[in-house]
Amino acid sequence: MTRTTSLDALHRSLGATMTDFAGWDMPLRYASERDEHNAVRTKAGLFDLSHMGEITVSGPAAVDLLNHALVGNIGSVGVGRARYTMICREDGGILDDLIVYRLEESTYMVVANAGNAQVVLDALTERAAGFDAEVRDDRDAYALIAVQGPHSPAIVKSVTDADLDGLKYYAGLPGTVAGVEALIARTGYTGEDGFELFVAPADAEKLWQALTEAGAEYGLIPCGLSCRDTLRLEAGMPLYGHELTTSLTPFDAGLGRVVKFDKTSHGDDFVGHDALKAAAAKAETAPPRRLVGLIAEGRRVPRAGMSVVADGQVIGEVTSGAPSPTLGKPIAIAYVDAAHAEPGTAGVGVDIRGTHEAYEVVALPFYKRQK
Repeated sequence: MTRTTSLDALHRSLGATMTDFAGWDMPLRYASERDEHNAVRTKAGLFDLSHMGEITVSGPAAVDLLNHALVGNIGSVGVGRARYTMICREDGGILDDLIVYRLEESTYMVVANAGNAQVVLDALTERAAGFDAEVRDDRDAYALIAVQGPHSPAIVKSVTDADLDGLKYYAGLPGTVAGVEALIARTGYTGEDGFELFVAPADAEKLWQALTEAGAEYGLIPCGLSCRDTLRLEAGMPLYGHELTTSLTPFDAGLGRVVKFDKTSHGDDFVGHDALKAAAAKAETAPPRRLVGLIAEGRRVPRAGMSVVADGQVIGEVTSGAPSPTLGKPIAIAYVDAAHAEPGTAGVGVDIRGTHEAYEVVALPFYKRQK
């Protein structure tokens, strides 16, 4: 059965085009996905992300459990801070990429992708054996609303007295926003400054309406999943199921930096340690393929699964592709053979229905905001 968020009726009243995403009925777009994309790049956009999966890990050994279960060093995350990390299988394959928030001294919130939330919950529960820690499914305890874009600080400031100026990127603090109790996190998936607000589902509609009113003078508009995808694509951010899968390690994905072999606690026994050590060594000597950006010379749009070619040979595969509203050209992220991965490599194309369309190889990201 398809799940709905607490904002479902509101999305429909706004005329949203709805779509099934990871078992949730979610807004794909409200009007023009290009307008929604451009609003986030130049003004502000409002997103319902209540499909994300929140899992609370608490107890005296919560940090030891997370250091054992995940590839990052969670012990170095301060209270009120967050970290991007991954959970891997024993063979090093990526089960999901995550954000872990340290809410209190021994309480953490793990935020998983919607499609992987149950897998992550099951893995954490299984890996908790022997640790003095509790793993709790809190997916129904939260709605998640995001405000993203250059005007997002001004908009959120107008409805809270929380210290947003002191809130760093990848940090969170409890506060009241428009009269609603929230965890205010300075995180996002668009390449812009912004906030993700974790609130009780019963408070979501009140908060959405207050942010809509506060954002009216700043050009804030509601945004769906379609522009969220083009925004993260321009920002070179990986999407699970596309750039990240169980057949790839973090090192294959060019994200080996998230793996910490020198954790102070349980350094050598986190799940996947040995396989990831081997993957790290392989990445140093002979990386088979590398993740790159591709910019079209023509107008045809590449899609996930299409072959990347050079000299008549398949040298890689597109993992994500879309028209880029910011660049005005189609773009793609692809895994390509290391020999063709350097920016500016000539003769690279994408096989689009039998025609080899020319593409320029570039370093990721395609877009980086001006700080």
